[in-house]
Amino acid sequence: LQVDLWQPSSPFHIVEGTVTDVRVPQNTSRSLLPYLQQANIQYKILISDLQKVIENETGLRSHRNRRSLSGYNYEVYHSLEEIQGWMHHLNKTHADLIHMFSVGKSYEGRPLFVLKVGKRSRPYKKAVWIDCGIHAREWIGPAFCQWFVKEALQTYQTDPAMRKMLTQLYFYIMPVFNVDGYHFSWTNDRFWRKTRSKNTRFRCHGVDANRNWKVKWCDEGASFHPCDDTYCGPFPESEPEVKAVAHFLRRHRKQIKAYLSFHAYAQMLLYPYSYKYATIPNFSCVELAAHNAVNALQSAYGIRYRYGPASSTLYVSSGSSMDWAYKNGIPYAFAFELRDTGHFGFLLPETLIKPTCTETMLAVKNITLHLMKKCH
Repeated sequence: LQVDLWQPSSPFHIVEGTVTDVRVPQNTSRSLLPYLQQANIQYKILISDLQKVIENETGLRSHRNRRSLSGYNYEVYHSLEEIQGWMHHLNKTHADLIHMFSVGKSYEGRPLFVLKVGKRSRPYKKAVWIDCGIHAREWIGPAFCQWFVKEALQTYQTDPAMRKMLTQLYFYIMPVFNVDGYHFSWTNDRFWRKTRSKNTRFRCHGVDANRNWKVKWCDEGASFHPCDDTYCGPFPESEPEVKAVAHFLRRHRKQIKAYLSFHAYAQMLLYPYSYKYATIPNFSCVELAAHNAVNALQSAYGIRYRYGPASSTLYVSSGSSMDWAYKNGIPYAFAFELRDTGHFGFLLPETLIKPTCTETMLAVKNITLHLMKKCH
């Protein structure tokens, strides 16, 4: 039976007692359900007609006003073109706080844009790196990156905490890491995960950009097979997107104190290590930061996040950006798994963008303020 594994991302992680979310074609479900009954495996149908949900998502999009009164609607999902247009616009209209640049080009030749957000208050400032959309189908990620920038611009004057953050730090924000994959998830396959690089031998496209980093590369939790969702690539940094970001982070490793990567879904806040069960040297600082961040997040709508080392909290995976950032001297490295826990999965409705981003914002501010209080 060909199934698309939504959670966990690889079959290696499925052991007795694992809750697993799978997407199956309609005709497959006719043979899968009797099989599950026979095997005495409990199951629940979360979304009975996925196609209908996708069509609703796209249907709403075609006949609604793309722009809100203030010019850009942060409570809808945006295509790559819209996001890049938005970045250009902010670069022009907010030159005092925003500087846009590109760290390289994607496999299909698209620019990899990053926004540098912060007051040019002094020549040298520490920085926080934030990326979203390493996995194409996790649309809430890029929505959060845009929300963060909106909040920075809108509350800079009125919120002392935000003012302090933007005065004392720079934020490097990459709203869409995997630009080719994200574009493809809008045009061809809503559930595409990987990059879009071609593999000639297998005629399968793409590499898991979060298994392609040079840290315990292609060990546990990654696959050598080009057709798998967790394919690690032919070699570390084979993907131009990963190579470009790694190069940028290496060049700025002394400046960047925190690395935050946004994924979906699971409602978790993860820190290293991902590739092994071991305790990081600055565990107490990072653990405290995670604990406080999760509490801050929960204070908004009561949404509980689990937190802890990625290996024991989620599962073991090698070649991840978070582990790489930590190994390269960035003391605070986190990966967020945003809402939800499987009810909507990758199809988180647009009505949930605002609450999800609002609560996540509290966690990110909390981590950032913790960072400025010196605990390494």
